[in-house]
Amino acid sequence: MKEEHLIVRSVTKKKYSSYAGEITPATSNLIQRNFKTEAPDEKWLTDITEFRIPAGKVYLSPIIDCFDGGIVSWSISTQPNAELVNSMFDQALDTLSDHSKLIVHSDRGVHYRWPGWIERIKTNGLTQSMSKKGCSPDNSACEGFFGRLKNEFFYGFKWENISIDTFIKLLDDYMHWYNNKRIKLSLGGLSPINYRKTLGLIA
Repeated sequence: MKEEHLIVRSVTKKKYSSYAGEITPATSNLIQRNFKTEAPDEKWLTDITEFRIPAGKVYLSPIIDCFDGGIVSWSISTQPNAELVNSMFDQALDTLSDHSKLIVHSDRGVHYRWPGWIERIKTNGLTQSMSKKGCSPDNSACEGFFGRLKNEFFYGFKWENISIDTFIKLLDDYMHWYNNKRIKLSLGGLSPINYRKTLGLIA
């Protein structure tokens, strides 16, 4: 790396936290840090991450499928509110044909304790799972995605003259690129979408 003058981009920032106390009973951690599955739509992970640029704050809420690390759905907003997570969840639910085996795992943030989220879990026959309080390794696969995203897209770039709308567009473009173009060695050098195509899971 010294010979090629390569530098690793690594920035430590305070993680956004949506924890607001035990406002409703927490569910058990059913994932137990086992983020592997044999098929899609068996384990979904979700969380919220924050981006701070001179123009303001932007929040991203994705759902990650443990099968291949693909992004099932995502939403982006300037407010970390119920609409951010619920609209993302509704998009993800529209992709399902069979809900029966799906576990949806999150931290203990307020968004996953509100009636709207819990009602969606129950109505669709899903199983909710939660990390222990303040234990980020319990959702490390989702945290790992945020780390890759910020190292590749965010850290080390200058955002001084970028508007909120432009930033949101660029972030959305990255998410599409991640699913469709970004290769993963664990998937045989394919993107999540192309990996599923080789398995005949999508046309």
